[in-house]
Amino acid sequence: MTNFELISFASDDELAKAVAAAWLQEVASANRAGATLCVALSGGRIAQKFFASVATLAKARQVSLNAVHFFWADERCVPPNGAESTFRVAHELLFAPLKISDDRIHRIRGEESPDFAAREAAIEVCRLAPRNPEGQPVLDLIFLGMGEDGHVASLFPGEPEAVWSDKAVYRAVTAGKPPPQRITLGYATIAAARQVWVLASGAGKARALRESLAPSGQTPLGRVVQSRPHTRIFSDCC
Repeated sequence: MTNFELISFASDDELAKAVAAAWLQEVASANRAGATLCVALSGGRIAQKFFASVATLAKARQVSLNAVHFFWADERCVPPNGAESTFRVAHELLFAPLKISDDRIHRIRGEESPDFAAREAAIEVCRLAPRNPEGQPVLDLIFLGMGEDGHVASLFPGEPEAVWSDKAVYRAVTAGKPPPQRITLGYATIAAARQVWVLASGAGKARALRESLAPSGQTPLGRVVQSRPHTRIFSDCC
């Protein structure tokens, strides 16, 4: 038995459509039960295909996403209409096409100072999501991508142990890739989520994925997997 499930696909299109279909089944079940969901999104190339697939399938299946509260796994410190904004991409490909209500979209204010934006984002998610005994908000689902170095959200390799154990819900980070100033969920909050789905897509990521899923994997994704009872990983690079 392992604490992760690895699901393979032949292409990024197949991956995006399958994950969209699986998630919309969960949303439809929550809708029938009259429940709300707190979900955190990530950016990246595969996220664009995923957002577009969700929008297309939701329209075709008549699944409403208005019971979902949308948060972010991470965001770049840029204005919401900036070219590097994860919010902008989600708005154009997902929120606008499905006419998601503004009160369901809880963006990270990347145009503010990083520490202020991280504090405000933490307050907002804790206002709506239930908390566990350690005080961490319990998101229903966090979507993560994976970089070629095994990073997830804006949690990058090389951070000291003290940072890994930081209990902050969101924190400001300086990345080694542009744009450098970012805000990310912390490891503890990702560990506390009910579900984490990783979309690991793209050439050149197979080695990082193998290292991450090894029992002693030291990549950020490896640390996430080790911190949780179960993680679903959807990949076209294995």
